[in-house]
Amino acid sequence: MTVLEVLSQPPLFAALAGLLGLAVGSFLNVVIHRLPKMMEREWREQCAELRGEPRAAAPTLNLAVPRSQCPACGHRITARENIPIVSWLWLRGKCSACGAKISARYPVIELLTGMTFAYAGWRFGFSLAGFAAMAFVAAMIALSAIDIDTQLLPDSITLPALWVGLLVNLPGTFVDLRTAVIGAMAGYLVLWSVYWVFKLVTRKEGMGFGDFKLLAAIGAWLGWKMLPFVVLASSFVGAVVGVALIALAKRGREVPIPFGPYLAAAGVIALFWGPPIVDYYTRQLF
Repeated sequence: MTVLEVLSQPPLFAALAGLLGLAVGSFLNVVIHRLPKMMEREWREQCAELRGEPRAAAPTLNLAVPRSQCPACGHRITARENIPIVSWLWLRGKCSACGAKISARYPVIELLTGMTFAYAGWRFGFSLAGFAAMAFVAAMIALSAIDIDTQLLPDSITLPALWVGLLVNLPGTFVDLRTAVIGAMAGYLVLWSVYWVFKLVTRKEGMGFGDFKLLAAIGAWLGWKMLPFVVLASSFVGAVVGVALIALAKRGREVPIPFGPYLAAAGVIALFWGPPIVDYYTRQLF
């Protein structure tokens, strides 16, 4: 039996995809933590340049440098302490050097990525669609966590996601290219229109431009036919969560709630289960 024949077996490929997802989830934790800091540094440098000020000296910061370390004491994370999920459990959620707590979000991101990668591997198999679905899911997880933390949806993720979605659909992986292009345009214009109508009526901004780009990316991956489901599902979940936060957590109505995570979650649901859901409701309505 050849390697390709072995990988073509859904259970085995799903297991391998799950292990890959754990490793990717560990990297996504780095992206979620560092990318906003990198963006802030870039903005500061641009502002200083516009003011004619010299660029301030600062240590190198990117997704590879410096090595991961404890934010409390600066302890460098060793390879043994960086095994997805296992290391967090082994360390009991604390730094081995100073005992500072390590957020449970790290293993949660790793586990979520591993589980969704495994399902993508099982759902689509060893194929372009399978690997593309994993890339889509990874982008949605990273964007969701960053939006929750900072209320930002970085262009460095949303725009590549849009173009990669069109590229993936060149051979009709999820939808044909025409449907994908219309999906990208419609995804942006739908929320752009909602934004301006809301602003004209209330004189307030209801969402950020990052949300437009995120829905455009989802449209590029899944096509325009999935956009009504994505918008309705994300709006419904966002409304329920928003009301719950106001009622249970006593969160003020004036405190903004990021919409990106709901769009991303609806996009992942549409990727895996969208066609049968849309077909079912279409039959019920027509």
